[in-house]
Amino acid sequence: MAGRINDDDVKAVRDAVPIDAVVSEYLQLRNAGGGNLKGLCPFHDEKSPSFQVSPSKGLFHCFGCQEGGDTIAFVMKIDHLSFSETVERLAAKAGITLRYEEGGYNPSHQRGERIRLVEAHKAAAQFYVEQLDSPEAEIGRKFLAGRGFDQAAAAHFGVGYSPAGWDHLTRYLRGKGFSDRELITSGLSQDGRRGPIDRFRGRLMWPISDTSGEVVGFGARKLRDDDNGPKYLNTPETAIYKKSQVLYGIDLAKKDIAKASRAVVVEGYTDVMACHLAGITTAIATCGTAFGGDHIKILRRLLMDNGSARVIFTFDGDAAGQKAALRAFEDDQKFAAETYIAIAPDNMDPCDLRLVKGDEAVRDLVEPRTPLFEFALRQIVGRYDLETPAGRGAALDEAAPVVARIKNSSSQHEVAVQLAGMLGILDTQFVVKRVAQLARWARDRGDRGPAPAPTRGGPQHQQGRPTAGPSGPALHLRSPAHRTERELLKLALQRPALVAPAFDAYGVDEFTAPPYAAVRQCIAEAGGAERGLADTREYLVGVLGAAPNDTVRKLVTELAVEVFHGKSIDEAYAGEHLVKVRLRAVDRRINDVQGSLSRLGSNVAPDHLAAAQNEVWVLQQYAQSLSNNGADAL
Repeated sequence: MAGRINDDDVKAVRDAVPIDAVVSEYLQLRNAGGGNLKGLCPFHDEKSPSFQVSPSKGLFHCFGCQEGGDTIAFVMKIDHLSFSETVERLAAKAGITLRYEEGGYNPSHQRGERIRLVEAHKAAAQFYVEQLDSPEAEIGRKFLAGRGFDQAAAAHFGVGYSPAGWDHLTRYLRGKGFSDRELITSGLSQDGRRGPIDRFRGRLMWPISDTSGEVVGFGARKLRDDDNGPKYLNTPETAIYKKSQVLYGIDLAKKDIAKASRAVVVEGYTDVMACHLAGITTAIATCGTAFGGDHIKILRRLLMDNGSARVIFTFDGDAAGQKAALRAFEDDQKFAAETYIAIAPDNMDPCDLRLVKGDEAVRDLVEPRTPLFEFALRQIVGRYDLETPAGRGAALDEAAPVVARIKNSSSQHEVAVQLAGMLGILDTQFVVKRVAQLARWARDRGDRGPAPAPTRGGPQHQQGRPTAGPSGPALHLRSPAHRTERELLKLALQRPALVAPAFDAYGVDEFTAPPYAAVRQCIAEAGGAERGLADTREYLVGVLGAAPNDTVRKLVTELAVEVFHGKSIDEAYAGEHLVKVRLRAVDRRINDVQGSLSRLGSNVAPDHLAAAQNEVWVLQQYAQSLSNNGADAL
């Protein structure tokens, strides 16, 4: 078993890899104000961005699902890695050599499984690229040339060649230290009669990368007539490759997709290559499966669902392409982006179009596009004889439920009017009412669509909503005490220089909300706010490390990235909140002592009465001083 990673090395990794750079590999981030960034949360479906990243603090937090933490926590969550696997992966990215407490040097066979599988695919990709220059690969080079791709294009997309022998790659990877079990698990090899053999043999190879750019699988194209396998053979489902969750070309296209708020979905690897080389650098493709819900989630995080976002499908115009377009339309309402379909003349795919008519024709392909709903409706309507009342009625019966699924009422009305025109029904209002009736029935059956999006700006705007936390009264954010305590904790976590060292003299009992008291305890155990003066990021790591459970840990990240209510966050603002929290604590103590005396009545001992009265007098004087002198009286 691998030894424990040295704490200093973990810190070095955490400091060396900016959280915004890592998160940006998975979703588009935009300015959220206050030095923070925001985007659509990758951990739950949402329409408005409630996921925030604080680069200065190295933390993220989602105000919708409450996930939060540092860079390591983000990668662990999104890629389903262990702590050590995540640190190793980030260390490799940053060029940091890790030390291990118990074993000194960590042998490669002890590394996390996912890390090893990714490393095997990286080595395999390089092997295949090198083999493309071999004499045997002449057939592969001719295939590429015949489709308009030169050596530079092949290199740009990492296209390679798998030798036709039984175990060329297997022997190569064994020489790199990979075990037979790892090769089988990775999908690069398969069981043969005498041991593992190569899964891909004598084929042109396209590496398939995830959003972060790591190779997780391959698409292999048949080249020879004596190859009895399918035309395209993909990596099987593995721990790192799920075909429903990968998009070919996403690693190359993601930045331009985010920048242009446009994605072009094509059908094959060569189509992606043709589009990119023609200047459509937002092109991506599915990998041997229909475009579905998981693919939509990937694109939505990059497109940010803003009003100008566009998704353009370029399915072939044949029956299979039409069927694919209709399947895509079934998921259309999961997009906030507008969706279109573009079909090339003569039903050519982008690769063939580029060969026949050049790059400009490919660029023009995605311009005169048809809204996907219109295409889908025309496919439905086209199956009926619209010259007869019966045909028009049957077409309406099939098409109206499709329109009724459109959730935006104004869009639904507009499309219903267009449907009436397609059908040749002059009574437009009849069609509109029919669609509205179907939509109403669907709602009555419980089909109410997605849950309301979280309120923008975080939970401070969701007044009265209980926030999960330690046992005790729920947070009630209309409570002035709770609002003030929350703001003071935010200051202690985000701007410790404004409240230290005064804050560190505050007791846990000065925070009336149990969740906030738990955070105050974490700060104390991490060395207090004064520790944040030297290294805020390391201080926050200490606070998170002191959290007793995930609930408190998530609240810490939430408070560490949440925006302040004040316009000017300065010493005066900090002093105001320090005083308010302390004043309320003093008032509570005065009330407690006086209440105790009242309950005892005449039974109180004279010395106890004198001591209590003296305490009340001192507290009242202190309260008066706080009211008159503010933070100077602390």
